Amino acid sequence: MNPKRYWVAFNLVKGIGAVRLRSVLDYFGSLEIAWNAPAGALLTAGLPQKAVEYLITLRKQVNLDEICERIESQGIQVVTWEDASYPRRLKEINQSPPVLYIRGSIEIADDWAVAVVGTRRVTPYGRQVAIELARYLAQNGVTVVSGLARGVDAVAHSSALQEGGRTIAVLGNGVDVVYPPEHRKLSEEIIKSGALISDYAVGTQPDSQNFPPRNRIISGLSLATIVVEAGEKSGALITAEFAVEQGREVFAVPGSILAAQSTGTNRLIEQGARPLLKMSEILDVLKLDKLPEMRETRRVMPTSDSEKKILKYLSQEPSHIDSLCQLSGLPASEVSATLTMMELKGMVNSVGGMNYVAAREAKSNYWVD
Repeated sequence: MNPKRYWVAFNLVKGIGAVRLRSVLDYFGSLEIAWNAPAGALLTAGLPQKAVEYLITLRKQVNLDEICERIESQGIQVVTWEDASYPRRLKEINQSPPVLYIRGSIEIADDWAVAVVGTRRVTPYGRQVAIELARYLAQNGVTVVSGLARGVDAVAHSSALQEGGRTIAVLGNGVDVVYPPEHRKLSEEIIKSGALISDYAVGTQPDSQNFPPRNRIISGLSLATIVVEAGEKSGALITAEFAVEQGREVFAVPGSILAAQSTGTNRLIEQGARPLLKMSEILDVLKLDKLPEMRETRRVMPTSDSEKKILKYLSQEPSHIDSLCQLSGLPASEVSATLTMMELKGMVNSVGGMNYVAAREAKSNYWVD
């Protein structure tokens, strides 16, 4: 049985977002219990009448086994709040999406990401800026995040890929649906060197009302949002608004006062966004000039409670696995599996005889409270 089936199930229920799902989890302690709970208990947990009625109808109609099989057969990952692999920066925002569907991979390197967004009706000037921006970011090891839309988004994704960089596309539909359809090949390339991400259930078709909410994920994944070109009512401006709410930097590319596509960006600058006058300002403002060193430090940091417990009891003196089991209070199977993963990450070194030592980089960058 897929352990995330009930996260997938609740993701199908209209009217249950991050706040209400948190209430459900707090009340029932388990989404499996909540999914099978009677209407009265669901109402007591804080769900509105309409959501409860929809949930009860839905659970009679859907086959969770078939849905999970469909997800798995397409190589789609389901990542929830409870997973260590949930994107770190996205988890920091208010009301982060409880469930993410991912095709491709999210890596530690993606903690250092910048969103490049803008109008679908990009001008030659905007196109050139987007190309240079994405290339510059990729050259400096920064992941490029955008929305796979026509115009600036597509230019940003493709330019990052051409430079050998990573890029993430956040969708307003299911990750198994390609929109716009002409971006199928681009989508396939993104999966190989980044990820397609959506908080919409598999099979969800594109809808105009889906795209503004997904912009909070674009900005939430990113250290900063750069708006290349935007009209007076561009979706890119919504992304910038989310970035401000999330406490992230916003850059705007200045444009001609005669161009409709620069109305929004020039207005952002007037309202306090940083005017992007040269590429190097991005790294300076975000303090990414030492990104390789920052990545190495993060690579050897513990990412789970088990890793933290084990690393706490390791030093440069060999420790036997039995001793680590006793000190950490973890079962031998979990200690063994965790040590294997930590060794792959470069956090620990095996010195023979089931003895381990901490890598110097991991221990020097880890403090015990």
